Amino acid sequence: MPRKKTLSDTDLLDRVLTLMRRSGPQGVTFAAAASETGLSGPTLVQRFGTRDGLLHAALLRAWDLLDERTETAIATQPKTPAGAVATLVTLSGDFGSGENYAEGLLVLREDLRNPELRARGDKWGKRLADALGQCFADASGARPDLGRLLAGQWQGALLWWGFSRNGIPAEAVKQDLTAFCRAIGREI
Repeated sequence: MPRKKTLSDTDLLDRVLTLMRRSGPQGVTFAAAASETGLSGPTLVQRFGTRDGLLHAALLRAWDLLDERTETAIATQPKTPAGAVATLVTLSGDFGSGENYAEGLLVLREDLRNPELRARGDKWGKRLADALGQCFADASGARPDLGRLLAGQWQGALLWWGFSRNGIPAEAVKQDLTAFCRAIGREI
């Protein structure tokens, strides 16, 4: 008779994501995950097969969480340029001193290497651009082109913040995206 799981896969993967945020993808080992979750290494091997299987499952969980955060942010903001900026500020997260941001870039590397994870990123990016484009609708309809440009500006704002680390990311993002909106003739 199989033993009952003492920790659901969702809870386990959330803890592995915490480990990954702290130490990057290279820090996700069965030993480290066992320490983080309280489960034994052999139990983790039984559930995920390999370290790559564990890492892949954790990254899929991260995409699930980002999808949820994105849908919540989209649903709670008005369909205006200010709402688009607020959505992206909400999604900017808290990177503290910035070290977590650097580790996040290593996670992005993993996503870009794996076709399934890359497809999740592509799908998410299209959904985000479409939602942001609704915030820039004009007489011709929604403007996913402007939504995609704003999303690119957002990622650039986070990257530049990562170098300077001036202030908190949300404020840097808000300032840059507000300037972008003014530059394209959309006041907030």
